[in-house]
Parts: sequence; C-alpha cells; structure tokens
Amino acid sequence: MTQRIADHPIDPDILTRWSPLAFDGTALTGDDLASLFEAARWAPSAFNYQPWRFAYALRGDDRWEAFLGALLPFNLPWAEKCGALVFILSDKLVAFPGKAELVPAITGSFDAGAAWAYMALQAHKQGLITHAMAGFDAERAGMVTNAGTRYKIETAVAIGRQGDASTLPENLRAREVPSGRLPIGQLAFAGPLPSVEG
Repeated sequence: MTQRIADHPIDPDILTRWSPLAFDGTALTGDDLASLFEAARWAPSAFNYQPWRFAYALRGDDRWEAFLGALLPFNLPWAEKCGALVFILSDKLVAFPGKAELVPAITGSFDAGAAWAYMALQAHKQGLITHAMAGFDAERAGMVTNAGTRYKIETAVAIGRQGDASTLPENLRAREVPSGRLPIGQLAFAGPLPSVEG
C-alpha cells in the first residue's frame, strides 16, 4: 500500500481511509449498515434540516439486482462484489425554521456530502471499505430509489469488506492504491482565490 503522509497533524483515520475497488464478495447485514447511517445522521446541515436520504440494497436481497442494474457497465466488474449498494440522495426542498412553506434548498448537496463523509469514516472504523461513484444511470437509479422529482441522486456507494486486488480486471489493478491529494497551498488562500483564466 502506498503510504500517505499528512503535512500537518490530523486524525489517522482520515489519512488511512481510501476508496478501494476490490471487494471480497461477502454480504453485509442491516446491522452492519446501522452504525454507518447513525454516523451520517449526526452530520451538520443548514437549519438542521438533514436533507440526506439513503436507499440501499444488501447483496442477495430482492432489491439487489435492480440496484446493481442502475450502475453504468464500467462499474459493474468491481461493484458487483460489494456487500451493500447505497444511493445517497438530497432533498431539493427545505422549510425554514418556523415556516411551513417549502422553498428550493441551496445546500442540500453540500449537506449530503457531509453525511457521506461521516458515513465513510464510520465504515473505515468498522473495518469496512466504501467507494462512491457517479457512474450510474440517473433514470434507472431514480426508479429503484423512488427519487421522483423531490430528491436529487448525489452518488452511489459500494460498501463491503476488502478483497484481493488480483480479483480485479487487469486494467483496474493499478488503481488499487490510496491516492494522493493536492497540497494545501493549491486549495486554501488567505483572502480571495488567485485569478484563473477560463
């Protein structure tokens, strides 16, 4: 495994969590996922509205094939071996505190991302791996999750136990290492962002 080195002190779980592709093919249970959803439940959100929703299937249950079928074909060779597949959605509407009227939510995606981060870290603490992906068919995912027009499907997440990289298709094996990150100097600026063209 490629060693990641932080430039500043951080919780080691943040540094050691990554997104493998190799799953071992074992099923997960609702109990396995309960703590992940519990962690996500405590994420911060604007007005504490908690716009995130999770629609999931467990490997082998009666929803599994439909959920898996909502992924794009290039994700199937590895994702089909995960133990659970979760779609993370965000509510497109929000009612501000003290009001009943629903208005467009402008932070729903941001807040759902916070919930995803909490979920991913909890999974890591439980010895599970997670891999989020944008490679899904929006129409089919909308059908299997019952998203309707109210919810935006943010991502699909494969969750399970880590398998051996040798089980991956050859073209994916080289990707089975933790990725690096841009230096802070390219991400954080005292004052405005530097000007860029385009």
